[in-house]
Amino acid sequence: MRVSNVTVRKRLAVVLLVGFLIFLIIDVRLGYVQFILGNKLTGLADDSWSRDIPFEPERGEILDRNGVPLATNMSAPSVMVVPRQVEDPVETAEKLAAALNMSKEKAYKHVTKNERIERIHPEGRKISHEKAKEIRALGLKGVYIAEDSKRHYPFGSYLSHVLGFAGIDNQGLTGLELYYDEQLSGTAGSVKYYSDAKGKRMPDIADDYTAPIDGLNLKLTIDSRVQTIVERELDNTEATYNPDGIIAIAMNPNNGEILAMSSRPDFDPANFRNVPSEIFNRNLPVWSTYEPGSTFKIITLAAALEEKKVDLEKDNFHDPGFVKVANARLRCWKKGGHGSQTFLEVVQNSCNPGFVELGDRLGKEKLFGYIHDFGFGQKTGIDLQGEGKGILFNLDRVGPVEQATTAFGQGVSVTPIQQVAAVAAAVNGGTLYTPYIAKEWVDPISGDVVSRNTPKAKRRVISEETSKIVRHALESVVAQGTGKGAFVEGYRVGGKTGTAQKSKPGGGYLQNNHIVSFIGFAPADDPQIVVYLAVDNPKNTLQFGGVVAAPIVGNIMEDSLRALNVEPRKNQIEKEYTNWLDPKPVVVPNVVGLTKKEIQQQLLNLKLDISGEGDVIVEQAPEPGVKVKEGTTIRVYLGNK
Repeated sequence: MRVSNVTVRKRLAVVLLVGFLIFLIIDVRLGYVQFILGNKLTGLADDSWSRDIPFEPERGEILDRNGVPLATNMSAPSVMVVPRQVEDPVETAEKLAAALNMSKEKAYKHVTKNERIERIHPEGRKISHEKAKEIRALGLKGVYIAEDSKRHYPFGSYLSHVLGFAGIDNQGLTGLELYYDEQLSGTAGSVKYYSDAKGKRMPDIADDYTAPIDGLNLKLTIDSRVQTIVERELDNTEATYNPDGIIAIAMNPNNGEILAMSSRPDFDPANFRNVPSEIFNRNLPVWSTYEPGSTFKIITLAAALEEKKVDLEKDNFHDPGFVKVANARLRCWKKGGHGSQTFLEVVQNSCNPGFVELGDRLGKEKLFGYIHDFGFGQKTGIDLQGEGKGILFNLDRVGPVEQATTAFGQGVSVTPIQQVAAVAAAVNGGTLYTPYIAKEWVDPISGDVVSRNTPKAKRRVISEETSKIVRHALESVVAQGTGKGAFVEGYRVGGKTGTAQKSKPGGGYLQNNHIVSFIGFAPADDPQIVVYLAVDNPKNTLQFGGVVAAPIVGNIMEDSLRALNVEPRKNQIEKEYTNWLDPKPVVVPNVVGLTKKEIQQQLLNLKLDISGEGDVIVEQAPEPGVKVKEGTTIRVYLGNK
C-alpha cells in the first residue's frame, strides 16, 4: 500500500517534535543539574572525598578582677585514626596498644572501624606531649595527632565551687564553667584533606584549614587577694574546730560584686571524679538553706527603725530571761535575762525578748513585708547554678508565736547569699542589689572588652537615715556587745553574731549541734566590704557565733581592708574589755635609735623579731603610735648610726 506524501510529512513532523521534546527535556535537565543542583552535588562529592581532622578552640580563660588566671588551658594532644589509610591493621593495633596502655583487641576495633575518622577514646584523649611524640615516631599510616587542650586550674581547690569544672570535651559541667559555657566554649575549626575511595590522599588537591574561634575570656568580680585571705581562714577554722561545714562570702555592699566565696568541704576540679557528687554539685553559699539565728535580727531592727517604732537611745526594755507569747515561753539565750536595758543594749546583747517586742510593735504585715523587700523567700538572681529560695511562713498562717520567732531569726529558712545581700542593703544606704560574679567578657586576641555586667539595683528598702542608725548600732555590737571578737583596731567594724539551732528531720532541734555565724561590714561610716561566715557544728568549743565566727571574720576584715587599700578610720568606738580573755591593746613605742638592750625594756608586752647587723635600731614595723594586740610581733632592723 502506497503512503501519501502528506502522511509521510505528518510522521516526520511527529518524530521531529518528539525528538525536539526529548532533547529539550535533556537540555533542561542538564541545565537544572548544572545550575541548580551543581553546588549541592559538588558539595556531596567533596564530602565523599574529604576528611576532616577537627581542631578544638581554646576555651576562654577565667580571671579574677585584677587579671590573675583562675582557670586556663593546657595543650593536650589526642590520637585519631583514618581506618581506610591503615595499611597493616594488626601491626598498627599492636603498636598503638603498647603506646597507649590498652588491649590489642580494643585497638584493633578502632583501626578497623567503618568510620571516616575514629577517635581513640579515652586512652588516646588529652595525652601528654611526650606520649604524642612517641606515637608520631612510630610512623603509623592512618594515625594522626590532633591538637587539643584540657582545662587547668592552677590553684587547685581554690574557688572550686564557684569555678566548677569542664569535662573531657571541654564542655562546662558545673559552676561558672556550666553557667557561661556558651560564651567560654568558642567554635571548633578543622583541617580538611582529600582522599580517594581507598582513603589515600589526593596529592594534587591542597588541604583546607578552618581556624577555630576561641572562647571569650571571663573576668570575675572576685579579688584574689581577698579570696586568698578567706581560703586561709577557712583552712585554719577546719583545722581548729573540725566542723561539718563552713561557708564564707565577701561582697562589695555598694554594687553587689562578690569579692570572695568559699566553702568546706571543697574539692580539686582536676580530680572531681574522686569526689562524691554531693560535694562538687552543691555550692553551699548559694544552695544551702537553714535558720539564720540572730544575724536575721538586723532585718527586724532596720524595719522597726524605718517605721519609727523604736528609739534606740531613749526607749527601754526589761528582759527577765523569757517572754510569753500565746501559750509559748520563748527564752533569751542568757539565763536570767539581761534585766533593764536600752534598745541599743538589746541589739548589743542580741536579746531575743527585746526583738520579740520589736516584731510585736511592727505587726506581722509590716514585719513580713520588710522581710520580702529585703529579698528573703526569693532567689537573689546571682549568676551561679543551684541557688535556693529559702522558706518563709505564709502570711495567713502566721500567728503570734510565728511572728515572735521570726523576729529573732527562728522558724524561717534563708540562704547565705540572701543574708549578705540583705545586710548590704541595710548598711549601704538602703538599696538592695543583685549579687553578681561575672564582671567582663574580654576578647582573647585583642584584649578588648566585649561586654560588661553593671550593678543592678532592685529597690530601696530603707532610708539613708535609717541605714546610718543601723550602722551605728551594729558598730556598737562589735565594740561593746556580743561581736567583740570581730573588733579590728584602727578600723570601724560593725556586725552581728548568730547561733542557729539545726532542725531534726522528724521535728524539733538537735542538741549541741548549731550553725554559728557572724556577718560584719567595714568601715562602719562608709562600708566597702561585707563578710559573712557560718561554721556548722564546730567541735570542742562553746557553740556561739561570738566565740567561734566573730574572731575569724575579724581576721578576714583586718587583712582584706588593708589589701583593698582602705584607710584606717578615726573616731572608732572604744572596745569594752569585759572578759579576761580579751587581748588588751598596746600602743607601739618609738624604738628607732635604741640599742638592742634598751629595746627589751620598751617591749614588755610585745614579741620582737630582729634582723640586720649594727648597734642601734634604724627601722621598725608597725610604726610608732599604732595600737596592736598584746603579744604582737614587732619587727626591727639593726644598723649603724
